[in-house]
Amino acid sequence: MRHIAYIGVGSNIGDKAHRCEQGIAEILRIDRTTLLARSSLYKTQPVGHLPQDWFVNGVIKIETDLEALDLLRSMKEIENRLGRRKTFHWGPRTLDLDLLLFDDQIIDTEELSVPHPRIQERQFVLIPLAEIDHHLIHPVLKKSVQELLDNFKQDQGVQKLNIHED
Repeated sequence: MRHIAYIGVGSNIGDKAHRCEQGIAEILRIDRTTLLARSSLYKTQPVGHLPQDWFVNGVIKIETDLEALDLLRSMKEIENRLGRRKTFHWGPRTLDLDLLLFDDQIIDTEELSVPHPRIQERQFVLIPLAEIDHHLIHPVLKKSVQELLDNFKQDQGVQKLNIHED
């Protein structure tokens, strides 16, 4: 069975945009996975643990034969292969891959929460997600991505990345 998944991609160590591109390329090497859409990359301020370098973030939409947990495990292998090391919660990372949405499924296990529990709190997710599909409905909140973005109260400093920046 084919599934539609939205994946957040981010980095704030080294050549951030390049690391995001590497992560996307590796996801597309997963067997029976096809890219349907991708957002621009965005320069974003850190959220949570603040004294760290800015991030580059984006979102891709894929079609895959993998089930959600298998896709998540493949994404974690990619992060590790590309040099991610555990530091601390919301700390710096070479590559961060988040399974944001998977079909219209609601999954809440110890290993996986879909939809990602903080989509509605993060402009760096909502802005690229809206760029891909602003009509997409959040399966729990029953609001479109555009509605969630329109209701956002505080600007979190998300700017489209000039391709020549590092």
